Amino acid sequence: MGSRYGGLKQLDPMGPNGETVLDYSVHDAIRGGFNRVVFVIREEFAEAFKKGIGERFSDKVHVDYAFQRLDDLPEPFSPPEGREKPWGTTHAIRAARDLVDGSFAVINADDFYGSDAYLQAAQFLSTSDGISCGLVAYPLENTLSEHGSVNRGICEVSEKGLLLGVEEVVKIARDESGVVSGTGMDGDEKILDPKVPCSMNFWAFPGGFMEDLESEFVEFLKDHGNELKSEFYIPTVVDSLISQGKTQCEVIETNATWFGVTFPEDKPYVVRSIEELIEKGEYPEKIADS
Repeated sequence: MGSRYGGLKQLDPMGPNGETVLDYSVHDAIRGGFNRVVFVIREEFAEAFKKGIGERFSDKVHVDYAFQRLDDLPEPFSPPEGREKPWGTTHAIRAARDLVDGSFAVINADDFYGSDAYLQAAQFLSTSDGISCGLVAYPLENTLSEHGSVNRGICEVSEKGLLLGVEEVVKIARDESGVVSGTGMDGDEKILDPKVPCSMNFWAFPGGFMEDLESEFVEFLKDHGNELKSEFYIPTVVDSLISQGKTQCEVIETNATWFGVTFPEDKPYVVRSIEELIEKGEYPEKIADS
């Protein structure tokens, strides 16, 4: 819904010919080798997404739509009275369970990940053992906003490049002295290394991940299903599966440029960044014609 942005930022033009960030994401995914796109949206936005984005790519890639509904829960659960919002990013992925067959990648619709990130994710999935998952991670300092705090999944990585855990930290910002800090899920303030790798929710999952996600979501609902504002994050699921020994997660290195749209004040920076990438020849002047 873009509550901090003040509107449906996924459809807000950022490119020179009205392109959205999501246009560039789909463009990069196709270049990277992906042949299908599933937009997970609220049903009332379906027509806007189809006309604004989906129809631009329908002749280049298979396009589907999945609807994230508050009451789409496994039996015997139901939303508590008074709850208004869905259950977070894990719930969003689950909404596409009947459309996803095999391995897949997941991104945020309002983040610009850069073309190399999609190439690396596709390469990982094409050579994966069918059990491990992958995470495209970026240095924390490259993902902060000058206009407000952000939420990030902070990664702990082994010497072999495997993800040991992901901790969701909220309200991350840099103070006037340059110190970066945020609040952990335990409520404690944490001083953070600006170069620590963090998750921007670009994940690469094997085909069997949906089954594990369902089991984890059921456990979450048992513990938090009656809460009005509880959310179940993707990093929390991956962290749980790693701790149980059900998977391992490779941290995927990329030289891609990342930037995101969280606040209205972020838009001019995103527009300028896209212009610079076009000038460098990394993207065409007009996505629809490419």
